Amino acid sequence: MPFVTTLELTSGDRGALDRVVEDIKESASRKGVEFGGPHPGQPHEQHAPQSKRLSATGDRFADWTYTVYSRTIEIVGHDEFARSVAGGAFPAGVHVEVEIDQVRQAGH
Repeated sequence: MPFVTTLELTSGDRGALDRVVEDIKESASRKGVEFGGPHPGQPHEQHAPQSKRLSATGDRFADWTYTVYSRTIEIVGHDEFARSVAGGAFPAGVHVEVEIDQVRQAGH
């Protein structure tokens, strides 16, 4: 029964995110790995409050707003390749979450 490794990559830098995903995709293609995606997620905005002082009370600046982009890819089987991708070094600001599922064949 094969394993499906799902990687969700997120970043506030869309260019860096797309370069990482493209590198993974090209590497998978060279090695003949069954690869699904990348599936882009809906970008979402994050807001961070900014205080004018180091105190929780008092005046504030306008919230800092930034956009987070996401891509999801699936690697079917090829456990060594999936492990090397998931354990690889990613640029600062690109975050990865890994989920591994075992797929059962029909009738088993």
